[in-house]
Amino acid sequence: MLVAEILKGKGEAVFTLSPDTPLMEACAELDRKRVGALIVLEGDAVLGVLSERDIVQAISRDGAEALKRPASHYMTTEVIFAEPAETVTVLMSRMTDRRVRHLPVLRDRRLAGVVSIGDVVKCQIAEATQEAESLRTYIAAG
Repeated sequence: MLVAEILKGKGEAVFTLSPDTPLMEACAELDRKRVGALIVLEGDAVLGVLSERDIVQAISRDGAEALKRPASHYMTTEVIFAEPAETVTVLMSRMTDRRVRHLPVLRDRRLAGVVSIGDVVKCQIAEATQEAESLRTYIAAG
């Protein structure tokens, strides 16, 4: 399955925030949207990804004061992207190798969506289930 198919199924909604958003507001937004990461944008430019892991590290290092600081202070700036034509297998490998759980998807250099590790696992399970069902049907018919 391709990234484009995942986005088609889940939609292309991307939850974003500006780099100057206080970390406390970013936490509230993660909770409201029930997601594990937000894409930090300035205009159309992706500046970083702010994940739950980034927030835990921020509080571990700087305590409650971190919650008053801007998201840009703690976001991951080395953003790893995906493209619509890439396969789930490629994404799974990249996510595992780079130890990331969210990949922003670029189409024509513009943010087109986000694929999470949950999306990848869900896709893998669906493919395995479909393959098993096809084999059952083939065996039963033969």
